[in-house]
Amino acid sequence: MWKYLPFTFKNLLRNRRRTILTVLSVTVSVSLLGVLLAVYAAFFHREVSEVRALRLLTGHKFSITNVMPWYYGDRIRRVDGVQEVSVLNWFGGTYIDNRSEHMFPRVAVEPEKIFNIFTEFHVPPEQLAAFQRDRQAIAIGKTLAERAGLKLGQRITIKGDIYPVDLELVVRAIFEGQDDFSSFFHWKYLEEGIPKSWRNGAALFIIRAKSAEDVPRIAKAVDEQFRNSSHPTRTAAEGAYVLEFVEQLGNVKLFLVSIAGAVVFTILLVSANTMAMSVRERILEVGVMKTLGFTSTSVVAMIIAEGVAMALLGGLVGVALSYFATQALESVAVGVVTGFVLPLWGVPICLAVAILIGLVSSVIPAWMAARTTIADALRHMG
Repeated sequence: MWKYLPFTFKNLLRNRRRTILTVLSVTVSVSLLGVLLAVYAAFFHREVSEVRALRLLTGHKFSITNVMPWYYGDRIRRVDGVQEVSVLNWFGGTYIDNRSEHMFPRVAVEPEKIFNIFTEFHVPPEQLAAFQRDRQAIAIGKTLAERAGLKLGQRITIKGDIYPVDLELVVRAIFEGQDDFSSFFHWKYLEEGIPKSWRNGAALFIIRAKSAEDVPRIAKAVDEQFRNSSHPTRTAAEGAYVLEFVEQLGNVKLFLVSIAGAVVFTILLVSANTMAMSVRERILEVGVMKTLGFTSTSVVAMIIAEGVAMALLGGLVGVALSYFATQALESVAVGVVTGFVLPLWGVPICLAVAILIGLVSSVIPAWMAARTTIADALRHMG
């Protein structure tokens, strides 16, 4: 069967424009599929480190926009198995403008506690002391510092949008570690600048457990403690809590699968039409080949090989394109999405889909060509 490969490649070059367009269509579909798999992996298959496995988040039971009394933190800290607790209020706001290099998480925290919770971040002791001492201090990740051009001692202004206050901050610490694209500033400094009616409220509490075994029990104990209060809570491990928040937007899994299915089905129709056109143009040649002794099986094999070759080439290019695209998008979306790259298990899926497109799109045209008799094929001579 390998001796027929030259015929397959020659047929691919017969109509180069059509072949290139077909390969490009498969490339686009596979690259989009790869991006969707990267999004799926970032949300639902991200590895949880040992440090993250020790953290929990507590928010209002009914909505993340509802706040809880700040004294909940003291009561949570008394739960058995809790090592540390801090307020975690998302500030939002705008730094300079809305360009990607100026967009990053800005979170109000309790400075003396936050790095006891995010232990994967390393900050020089003198910088940590300066950050905790200065009310207007902000600690930023090394990734952000390099991207936004921020340096120690630099003064920055963040204009409020969620909170009706502009913050004048000074970079006092630069920490580094995995996912170091966050920034922390003093919760009390934020409280001083907002209306009294907004004060003493916490959007979230972040908890560090003493051991991973304590996590489920802490979550249950915290929620049970506030179950009958005017501000009931919902506590979960950090990864699970973030995932629950994402799923509030809707059935994200179904959404991603639906888009991927629609893209693959559309490209399948395009490829099938291309193969059908190619085979119709070669009916006479099929008759000549059968006259020369080529079997129907050989004809089918060559046509299917042609379709699979085009699809596989498009799949390989699409996988490479999706990898570089997700890398580029992650660099743009730093602070919003992490781990946004085509996973290794996504590569065989993308290539399998490409091969499937080639097989399905060429089977029917190949079968029709094989069924064509020599007499019917030679009628196309005129």
